[in-house]
Amino acid sequence: MPSPNIITPSQLGRLLGTPEAPVVLDVRTDEDFAGDPRILPGAIRRDFRSAGSWAGDFAGRSVAVICQRGLKLSQGVAAWLRHGGSAAEALEGGFDAWAALGGLLVRPDQLPPRDAQGRTLWVTRSRPKIDRIACPWLIRRFIDPMAVFIFVVPSEVAAVADRFGATPFDVEGVFWSHRGDLCTFDVMVEEFGLTSEPLARLATIIRGADTARLDLAPEAAGLLAASLGLSRMYREDLAQLDAAMGLYDAFYRWARDATAETHNWPAPGGKA
Repeated sequence: MPSPNIITPSQLGRLLGTPEAPVVLDVRTDEDFAGDPRILPGAIRRDFRSAGSWAGDFAGRSVAVICQRGLKLSQGVAAWLRHGGSAAEALEGGFDAWAALGGLLVRPDQLPPRDAQGRTLWVTRSRPKIDRIACPWLIRRFIDPMAVFIFVVPSEVAAVADRFGATPFDVEGVFWSHRGDLCTFDVMVEEFGLTSEPLARLATIIRGADTARLDLAPEAAGLLAASLGLSRMYREDLAQLDAAMGLYDAFYRWARDATAETHNWPAPGGKA
């Protein structure tokens, strides 16, 4: 049984990618980070040496702290965070244990730069339907929980990206866009190194709904219908994105935990 104020890799793995995920702080030394610059999904890099000055930034939030082996650095930073009002836990075994168990790790190669407030900024076409909602969901759940998305008229995406330092996605001629039969969501899963069975299953559904190939997965038609309904319920793109986050959360949890479950009523044994 783990000690108090410790979270195990399996416990953290169940939380990442869900709305209940804690803030993940990577406090590895620069030397350890250089040895393997991959990060846990959604992780933020912070300098353990100045923890006393920034610990209060996370007051009232749940935090998981990761160092290389889960010893003095994560223990010390977690203690500082609790002093500052956080519910902070150190990851048992640290980065080494997470990597050894095959936990998802984000490749840093294509991570966009962050602004002065530590956020990534993304821009795409207005009036999203599927890919332009699915990609923000993926980014906020697995890459950058604080990511900012702006939706503009299609003709201005490139200019807005240039003037505001935003990363364009799901438009022609940019890195983050369709490639052959793959939609932008597929590309992000691959490029960020997020390959996993649940995300691969979800990607197939999204590809089927986004490219009019509803034969790819039985669930694709349902996602298409729900997405079109949401696009008509909300005139404001950010309101639509906020409303759709729960939809993709539900599809992800189904893809991860419930694909073998069916709806039977009455239930076996006569129980409802």
